Amino acid sequence: MKAEIISIGSELTSGKNLDTNSQWLSIQLAAMGIPVGWHTTIADDFDANLQAFDIASQRAGLVIASGGLGPTQDDLTREVLAKLISQPLTFHQPSWDTIVEMFTKRNRVCPDRNKVQAFFPKGAEPIPNSTGTAPGIWMKAKQSYIAALPGVPREMKSMFEAWLKTRLIELGLAQGVLIQRKINTFGLGESAIEEKLFDITKRGNDPEVGITASDAVISLRILASAANEAEAFKKIAPAEEIIRERLGELVFGVEEEELQDVVHQMLQKAGKTIATAESITGGVLASKFTKVPGASARYLGGFVTYSNEVKMSALGVPAKLLDQFGACSKEVTLAMAEGCRQRTGADFALATTGVAGPGGLSPDLPEGKVFVALAWKGGSQSETNQWFGTRNEVQSRTAKMALNILRLHLLKEAKHG
Repeated sequence: MKAEIISIGSELTSGKNLDTNSQWLSIQLAAMGIPVGWHTTIADDFDANLQAFDIASQRAGLVIASGGLGPTQDDLTREVLAKLISQPLTFHQPSWDTIVEMFTKRNRVCPDRNKVQAFFPKGAEPIPNSTGTAPGIWMKAKQSYIAALPGVPREMKSMFEAWLKTRLIELGLAQGVLIQRKINTFGLGESAIEEKLFDITKRGNDPEVGITASDAVISLRILASAANEAEAFKKIAPAEEIIRERLGELVFGVEEEELQDVVHQMLQKAGKTIATAESITGGVLASKFTKVPGASARYLGGFVTYSNEVKMSALGVPAKLLDQFGACSKEVTLAMAEGCRQRTGADFALATTGVAGPGGLSPDLPEGKVFVALAWKGGSQSETNQWFGTRNEVQSRTAKMALNILRLHLLKEAKHG
């Protein structure tokens, strides 16, 4: 059995609001072993809604909708569902009493218009809503069970956890569990990663391994279905072992871990500190460090030195170095890192320069050409790369590149004591 999720609202189809409900519901259903086959997003249009529910009720065993249950004229879900099963809307006094009581608790007068929220297609069952005024609707249509929930995320989530989840289990719709394990990598592109893992990313494998790319981070998603979590993770373990063995130090974390999270943990373990000197990234690197809770214990601070004058005055970069090699160069980036380390007293300093774009500076300095340097007591290193993307993407990926250089250096230090 597959499920379909329908998100309702012109604010979604117009792009004004982002549909986060479908993502959340898909994750919850997957954890119950119910795969989602379709996401449908529709505007507040009666005919379009009716068509969407009609199609969904023929191809999916479970349909969960969010939105369209409010008291206003553009809230059409209850009328659409009544039309779908050719039944009239009927008044449910207990639901109306609950709505009135909720307004009373808030010291507000309940508008007569809210009475429409107590009407349900004949034969349908109300889904209680403890956090809002709109009860949900539970019913059967064609081959599908249909659950209509409010579009407000807080209410929708509460109703799913408190009522719908239990009902799905009672009906035997939960088919064990579907567990996902995400392995995050940095340093190679999507196609290069797949070449190393071609045999385990083939369709039809169990567990299934997919690849996704997001702003230069390549993630491997291992998906396993089983009767319980223990069995699912037993399936996942060999695939994760192969991924880690073949990709080695390209792997930096799991699940929602980002590079700055992992680097902070490594600095914490090593008892070391870091500071930053940024040109091209303009504070993006510092921002990534300071997103981590407890960052002040490891991150001492940084400089944003966009002009040559500030590179000289704040970091001590020699004028002759800037004249000879230019601001966007390996030599200047190394000088920035060393100057930052000396002035802050940090164990490590990272520096970034380059051409964010749009447009390049010269044939040797095209748009997206970047330089990153790492300095430590007694040594330094520099790397360059050519990014392709928007200005924001170049800045973000350069900051990640800097974090990864520090991560690899810390790994090396840990190995060699």
